[in-house]
Amino acid sequence: MRSPSEVGAEAVPLVRPLPADTFCPQSRRSFVLIAAILASALGFIDGSILAIATPAIRVDLGASFAEAQWISNAYALTLSALILVGGAAGDRFGLRHAFVAGIALFIAASLACAVAPNPPVLIAFRAIQGIGAAIMVPGSLAIIAKAYPKKERGRAIGIWAAASALTTALGPVLGGVVLSAFGDGIWRAIFAVNLPLGLVSIYLLLAKVPADAPTEKRSLDLGGAALATLAFGALAYGLTSMSSEGEVQMSGPSIAAGAVLLIVFIAFERRQREPMIDLSLFRVGAFAGANVATFFLYFALSANLFYLPMLLIAGWGLSAAEVGFIFLPLSVLIALLSGPVGQWSDRIGPRFPIASGSLVVAVAFAGLALLAYAGIHSFWWGVFPLMALMGLGMALVVSPLSTAVMTAVGDKDTGAASGINNAVSRIGGLIAVAAMGSLAAWIYAAALNSGAASGIPGFGEPAPAGLAPDLDAARLAASDAAFAAVALVTALLCLLSAIVAWTTVSGERLPWPRGSETSQS
Repeated sequence: MRSPSEVGAEAVPLVRPLPADTFCPQSRRSFVLIAAILASALGFIDGSILAIATPAIRVDLGASFAEAQWISNAYALTLSALILVGGAAGDRFGLRHAFVAGIALFIAASLACAVAPNPPVLIAFRAIQGIGAAIMVPGSLAIIAKAYPKKERGRAIGIWAAASALTTALGPVLGGVVLSAFGDGIWRAIFAVNLPLGLVSIYLLLAKVPADAPTEKRSLDLGGAALATLAFGALAYGLTSMSSEGEVQMSGPSIAAGAVLLIVFIAFERRQREPMIDLSLFRVGAFAGANVATFFLYFALSANLFYLPMLLIAGWGLSAAEVGFIFLPLSVLIALLSGPVGQWSDRIGPRFPIASGSLVVAVAFAGLALLAYAGIHSFWWGVFPLMALMGLGMALVVSPLSTAVMTAVGDKDTGAASGINNAVSRIGGLIAVAAMGSLAAWIYAAALNSGAASGIPGFGEPAPAGLAPDLDAARLAASDAAFAAVALVTALLCLLSAIVAWTTVSGERLPWPRGSETSQS
């Protein structure tokens, strides 16, 4: 399990066929596991804490709402567009070499983020950070799978998953405490802490772990990766521009350009001998349906996990320490329940768990919309229980969704299918932050009746000291209305996810015993 923007977004694993043997002697395997855990922690810390730190970043750097969206989306864009190429790089150049390169690029970009003087610089280095993550993320579990023999692999992956769950659960809580205790400028430490973690991981890999031999000499689809980056970047820019008064005229042309580039990307991939994405897999109805359900569900999850902390901190005035707890039930429940739910899914088929879990998430988001619409500002008795309900729903979905993706295609395509599904979940998050930000900005401005908005900060921007009580009340009501709209739309998308899953995903039991399928990597 990993965290979207990271909690949940990486919960759909990347898989590849099990290696026949291991390159790593038994005395060195623990170093591989420790390095993989530390490297994984890099993404977890950045992903989950960044949502809580966004209001502080806006205050410290003077970032606009659109710039705040791009601080998240620049990373999501390069990661989602390049993650499949990053996985292929490990096959071509060797997992250890690729993994080390990804970690090194990630921590170098993290240090640049930590000293960024303004939002554009931070956005640029967040994009570079995403490139590093696209190489690092697939390598984390893959190197464990390649280093450990089959009889020990499950235990090693279990230890990695437990450590990942602990990092995901405690990271936002500790980060929120630090942000509350040390003020807005401490957000830079979120990026700087990647340096010691990354250096230890690189040292272990280079000094303690032998190099593995490349497994495949396949070409890297860099052309497809570039087209995907341009296409989704243009779409995200166009959607984000709708919330920016100075750039709204660019939204239509950007969206149109993105759509054209997406068509060009599909045509390009169809002609490649070794494409980044095997589009023929989408001819399988169950596979296509599982990915549509994934897109809707992770769109909804990412939008709420990005904009809810904004509402709570900048709107309701809660501390970052308190808001950090909203991520806790999601990660804990996924960690505790994914195994039992996976076994249940094996017995009855993945259709019912995915559909019912999506419905539970829809109810949770509808509850958040109702709370915000009614102006009920109760965190521990309102927001937190609904986030726990959402965590329960996601725990019902994560493992069965992985099963549905893998069983929809032949054994030789499980790695490609799982990688595509992982990328789809990230693209859903990218589009969600861009599109729902525009919706929130529109509703916020409409609630303030434009003329009354003079002197009132934008959505998700903390109120300045000394703001008149009537203006502050108007700002709070508008913030509630904006988030209520986001939560309601995402609740409907979760409902659509449930319908799609019920009508397309198989209701048959898993045709093999759990544990004999390909490993997560």
